[in-house]
Amino acid sequence: MLIAAFFVVEAVAGVVTGSLALLSDAGHMLTDALGLGLALAAIVVAARSRQERSRTFGLYRLEILAAFVNSLLLFGVAIWVLAEAVRRIVDAPEVDTGPMLVVAVLGLVVNLIAFALLREGSKESLNVQGAYLEVVADALGSVGVILAAVLVGVFGWTWADPVFGAVIGLWILPRTFRLGRHAVRILLQSAPPGVDLDALHRRLGGLPGVVDVHDLHVWTLTSEMDAASAHLMTAEGADPHAVLDQARVLLREDYGIDHATFQVEPDTHTGCTEVTW
Repeated sequence: MLIAAFFVVEAVAGVVTGSLALLSDAGHMLTDALGLGLALAAIVVAARSRQERSRTFGLYRLEILAAFVNSLLLFGVAIWVLAEAVRRIVDAPEVDTGPMLVVAVLGLVVNLIAFALLREGSKESLNVQGAYLEVVADALGSVGVILAAVLVGVFGWTWADPVFGAVIGLWILPRTFRLGRHAVRILLQSAPPGVDLDALHRRLGGLPGVVDVHDLHVWTLTSEMDAASAHLMTAEGADPHAVLDQARVLLREDYGIDHATFQVEPDTHTGCTEVTW
């Protein structure tokens, strides 16, 4: 609520003062508010959907969808700011630096408060991490607006406002790319970055009694929730219970994956390896 309320203050002040740096910071603050709102909504909805049998994995992926939408919003804001900065560098409008400086300082205070509140949650949720990184960058953006106000007000360098606005836009883009790429990897059910599938395949195949491993899949459902499945073919006389227990321990202790589904089948079984996807 604090960030959403101050977005309105910055947006109005940006229009009134004519400051692009302030408007870009306001746009960034809007994505902060939307990111936090989407994260909260996704968490609440996911928690309520656990008992719906038609959704076998619940709605945990909503958090990732929200992170992806947030990255698109950030990208749009950054592109607009850069385009507007180019236009204003050529024809810089007058900027009222007094109100601009006051609002920028207040914005920095708001971002520092949000930074403190989100710091712990950013370690557990991709979406909250995205909002946290936005707040960090937004705090730096507020510092940039303060510097722009000082340069314009003291030295009359009108180009400073669009230049700092462009810097804020450029600062947004790399983080937007990283957040979006991470969200897309999860939506495409790619293996988590820290999991070497070839190594995992070899380790599962090296378990006592296992003669073949196929249909191995590892994916991320949502933040801090990885899952895996595989078919383990065993030699004649091997204890399937022991094989299953060893495989589960390997995934849990070495890869941090608690949700692992294994199909243990004898080496005389046929048909599974014929599946082509």
